[in-house]
Amino acid sequence: MDANLEKQKRLAYVARRYYLEDQKQSDIAQELGVSRPLVSRMLSEARELGIVEITIHEPGARAARLLERLRLSSSIRGGVLVEDGTDNDATNQLLSQGAVELLRQLGARRLGVGWGYLIGQLVTWLEENPQPNSAITDICPLVGNASIPARNYQSNENVRLMAQQLGASPHFLYLPALPESLEEKQLLCSTEVYRQIDQQWQKIDTALVNIGDYPSSPDFASLVRYGSLLQRQRACGRMLIYYFNEEGTVIQSEQDFAIQIPIDTLKRCPNIVGVCSANTSTKALGGALKSGFFTHIVARSELIKVLLE
Repeated sequence: MDANLEKQKRLAYVARRYYLEDQKQSDIAQELGVSRPLVSRMLSEARELGIVEITIHEPGARAARLLERLRLSSSIRGGVLVEDGTDNDATNQLLSQGAVELLRQLGARRLGVGWGYLIGQLVTWLEENPQPNSAITDICPLVGNASIPARNYQSNENVRLMAQQLGASPHFLYLPALPESLEEKQLLCSTEVYRQIDQQWQKIDTALVNIGDYPSSPDFASLVRYGSLLQRQRACGRMLIYYFNEEGTVIQSEQDFAIQIPIDTLKRCPNIVGVCSANTSTKALGGALKSGFFTHIVARSELIKVLLE
C-alpha cells in the first residue's frame, strides 16, 4: 500500500478517535504505543492536510446567511429567522417573539395588523411579555372582524390587547371581514366608520401580514367571492384574506366582498412584514415572496433553507 495513503489513514483514525469518539490524547497514545505529544502533532497534521475540518457555528450565523441569500433572490430587505422549537406551539412562540423583535428593529410607530393563527399566538406572547416602552404609538386592524368566535380572527380584540401590551393607541374597524354580499360591502365602505379606518391605513409605516396556505377544500365564503377562479389560477397561499398563486400573482375577483386594506394601499406601506406560522408551506411562502409585496420576513430557518434549495 502507498506509504502516504497509509499515513493519511492513520491520521484519520487518530482524528476520529479524538474528535468523534471523545477519546483523550493520552488514551489514544497508549492504544497506539506512542507518546501523547506525537498524538498532538498527528492531530495538527490532520488539520493541515484537510483530513480534519473544524467548523464553528456562531449563534445567528446560519440565519444571517439564509437572510442574505433571500435578499439576493427576492424583495426581502431583512427579517428574523428562528430555529424549530420542541413542537409547533413552541415554534410559534419563538416566531411571535421574533416578530416583536423585528418591529423594534424597524422602529415601527404606526402598525397595521392582519389576522390568523400566528397573530393570535403573538398576542398571547405579548400578554406574557409586555413591552410598555415600545416605539409603536398606534395600531389598527388590516381586516374586518370574523363571525367565528376563534380569537385569532377577532381583529379588534387582538388590536386592543396588542395596544395594551405595547403602550399604544388602538384604532378599531367596526365592520365584518365578510359581509353578506358585494352590495353590502359597497354600502359599508361608504360609511364614516370605513372612512376613518381608511385614514389609518394611509398612515401606517409597518404592516404585519400573515402568510398562510390555501386550503385544500375552499370554504363557502371563498367560493362565493371567487367562484372557480382560485382553482383555475392555481391559488397556493393567502395573505390577509387575499389569495395568490405560485407565480406571486394576487388573484382578484370583481365579486370579492371582503373588507380589508385595499391592495394598492398595502403596497404603499414602507415596511410589510410577512409572518409565517410553524405550518406555513414552502409553496405558500414561495408565492408570497414572488408577489414582491414583502420587505421583511419572520419564519423558521428550516423553511427558508428548504425554499432556497
